[in-house]
Amino acid sequence: MPASRLPFAALLVLALATPAFAQQRPLVTEDPESIGEGRVLLESGLDFSSRQRFSVSGLKGNLWKFPTVGVSVGISPIAEIQIDGGLHNRLNVTSRDTGAPLASVVTATGNTTTDIEDVVIGMKIRLVGEGTERPAFAVRFATRLPNASNESGLGTDTTDFFLSLIGGKTVQSIRIVANLGLGILADPTQGARQNDVFTYGLSFARAVTQAAELVGELNGHASTRTGGGFPGTESRSVMRFGGRYTHGPFRVDMGVLLGLTTVSPSLGFTAGFTYVFTAFTLP
Repeated sequence: MPASRLPFAALLVLALATPAFAQQRPLVTEDPESIGEGRVLLESGLDFSSRQRFSVSGLKGNLWKFPTVGVSVGISPIAEIQIDGGLHNRLNVTSRDTGAPLASVVTATGNTTTDIEDVVIGMKIRLVGEGTERPAFAVRFATRLPNASNESGLGTDTTDFFLSLIGGKTVQSIRIVANLGLGILADPTQGARQNDVFTYGLSFARAVTQAAELVGELNGHASTRTGGGFPGTESRSVMRFGGRYTHGPFRVDMGVLLGLTTVSPSLGFTAGFTYVFTAFTLP
């Protein structure tokens, strides 16, 4: 989708918004509220992306991720540690660009290639709690580790850093959350270079019953380099729409996604579950 249509996509997300608890799955936009002191959140799921392009290796195809895994631990009333990743990524290869920067490094020669997901380790700290007329605000630091290899064609062997300011407000039965931040992405083709990107997210969650919600978001990052980012650091943007159903400490979710840039998947879906429990008491 052309960049000129991205503002329209953001307005579409807001127009469809009409209530909710804090995030997460199937959304990736972070909520400013933490899960609470001594509590642990476990989440897992299945992701599918069609026509996923890996510009560094030149591979393109349909990507399956199962299981995706996320763990968040509340270390205080206002802070939590997050670990997210996946155990098995499988790309059904539909085409190869032999002119891609690291195409010669790829050792997968068949119609499929597999690897694990890069692990993201982060910390979120709530700065200001939500008031009657005031949004809640938080800050999040995160590092993405190079667990997926460039030999598989699914990784970049680079370490990236992210810093985000998070805001959120509940208005009647609608939860609106916004993320703005900076990402420092290493150049996978030359270790001495980096691309600084502007990260963003805008989401809504609307409660339709006490247990069910409709959710949606626009999330991605935009390259700040003139002429576009290095391969693997290009601008990316994805819209997601879905629903969640909560019963006690369990929640199930499902969603569909639409990519808005040439390196984003064209279409996809996700489904999973979340379980939250109290694990310990801090002194």
